[in-house]
Amino acid sequence: MKLYDFDGMFDEKLTEYIQKNPSRYKEEEWEDVIPQLYKKFGDTFIKSVGDTPNGFYAKMTDTELVKALTTHIKQGVPVSEYLCTAIEGRGAVELLLPLLDGSEDEREYAMNLIGSYDRAIPKYMQMLTDANSSEDLKNRCVDFIKEKADLVIGEAVANYEKGIEREYMLEIMSRSVVRSDKIFDILIKEFRTDPDNVPMHASYLAAYGDERALEYLLDKIDEDSISFIEFQELKFAIEALGGEYTKERDFSDDPYFNIIKSHNAAADIFTNFNDKKS
Repeated sequence: MKLYDFDGMFDEKLTEYIQKNPSRYKEEEWEDVIPQLYKKFGDTFIKSVGDTPNGFYAKMTDTELVKALTTHIKQGVPVSEYLCTAIEGRGAVELLLPLLDGSEDEREYAMNLIGSYDRAIPKYMQMLTDANSSEDLKNRCVDFIKEKADLVIGEAVANYEKGIEREYMLEIMSRSVVRSDKIFDILIKEFRTDPDNVPMHASYLAAYGDERALEYLLDKIDEDSISFIEFQELKFAIEALGGEYTKERDFSDDPYFNIIKSHNAAADIFTNFNDKKS
């Protein structure tokens, strides 16, 4: 299979363009111009290729596109956005699923193209509980699983009970759409028994959306010992569940409160200065 480094070709053309137009755009303007030029390059005829980048991939079958992707990765040839866009446009998700068992780079590209496709969710769960998976990979798996949490909710509960990746499992459970007393009880138990991670567990209760959590959140937010950060997250969770907390609290001795207050004051001064200058 013939491979082309379209990104490398674009970089060469871009360098030439910049050299010919050194003062056409300000430095910050190039950030907007370069993506436009890259998109235009996709429809630019390249003599050595005999086609445009987009045209080159348009002539391939779905199988050939996925084969091109894996060959690019294995041979270390940069994968262009033109190839990824062509694959996305075909919806060749089933052909990409085997790449989730491939190299780290193959899995990364496959996940980007597959997204939260239903048949990929169980595989993401498997990758999540694999001791050899990196934290970055696990976080990406969780992001996709959360979109379809109910497809693997039984497995998430079972993993939690076995002590497997419990924090990730709690996050997944919190995104379940189908209500369950068991999941609610687990989320409440963790909220009440983990004082070091109150904001995180409050966010899980907010995401789960069960109004029964309000009484626990209101009890917690009323404690004198909570920090400003905890107060903020608890208040957000209460409001997310349709509740309200209006009691005035004094956090003047809280270091985080003072840092945020100082930052906001500095921002206000800077804003006022710019307004006057204008």
